[in-house]
Amino acid sequence: MSRMSPSTVSLRLAIALALGLGLAACGKDQPADTATPAATAPAGPTAAEQAAAQAAQQQAAALAALSAEELKSRGGKALREQRLYAPAGDNAMEYYLALRKKTEKPDASAESALIDLLPYAVIAAEQALGREDFIEAERLRALIADTDAQAPALPRIADAIAKGKANVATRATAEATRAEQLAKAAEEAKTKAAEAAAAAAIAARTPSTPSAPTPSAPTPERAAPPPERSTPVATAPTPPPPAPTPPRAASSGGLVPVSTPQPAYPPDALRQGTTGEVVVSFTVNSDGSVSNIDIVSAKPRGVFDRNVQAAVRRWKFQPVDQPQNVTRTFTFAR
Repeated sequence: MSRMSPSTVSLRLAIALALGLGLAACGKDQPADTATPAATAPAGPTAAEQAAAQAAQQQAAALAALSAEELKSRGGKALREQRLYAPAGDNAMEYYLALRKKTEKPDASAESALIDLLPYAVIAAEQALGREDFIEAERLRALIADTDAQAPALPRIADAIAKGKANVATRATAEATRAEQLAKAAEEAKTKAAEAAAAAAIAARTPSTPSAPTPSAPTPERAAPPPERSTPVATAPTPPPPAPTPPRAASSGGLVPVSTPQPAYPPDALRQGTTGEVVVSFTVNSDGSVSNIDIVSAKPRGVFDRNVQAAVRRWKFQPVDQPQNVTRTFTFAR
């Protein structure tokens, strides 16, 4: 595994943030429309990204100042308190990565903990992407890379960060254009209203000359025709209006996890350096419990299946309106 100092982590974070913004500005190999404003994406890191990079540098310096024994002690405490990969600068992964850099011989317990924590960091990065928190996603991507530079999830996460930033920049540009159009329309309406008011004021100040009435010849009266006898026609009664359609019950939307413990890495596979992937499907019942657990595929088969089933069987979600079928993929990588 590659070993990087905390200062390298912060440097890579700043470089990756700038790279992600550059990719967002590039778009898809299509010629740019000359009528489109040039500032589709920000020219450099945002204020939030700059603050995150500065905070990362300060946290790296603080970690570097700790002794190996203190790093190991704080890492164990963070692990027990479930501070696995957050908050930044005070979590088990960062303490153990700093310990890896400080010691010449790798600490077996710290290295084993990093291997176990890697899948959790991958899941957290994907959740950060889902809520468009690209600063947190990039911080977690850097942790994953420092733990294992060959982790299979790294390219996917980096690509998702770049595409997500590009989509947000495009959406912001469209919203700004729309706001500009609305402001322009409001200004035009205000100008027209002022012109109409001025014209009405001028018309009110101009006196009008009354014209003399023209006498008209008397019109001879005609005898009124006798009233016609009408035959009553039976009319069909008006049908009542249709009854309103009752509104459909709203769906509960996405699943909200309550407890989702991750599968443990089998000791034999860990010692032999075996990696793999398991795809599992299951049903989330209305009360949030899990049933119908089925292994869709496993590579290699028979190595990670049992741990995945045991972990998913303990999962719990918030209650939903109706059962939902879910498929998840677990990647086991050193």
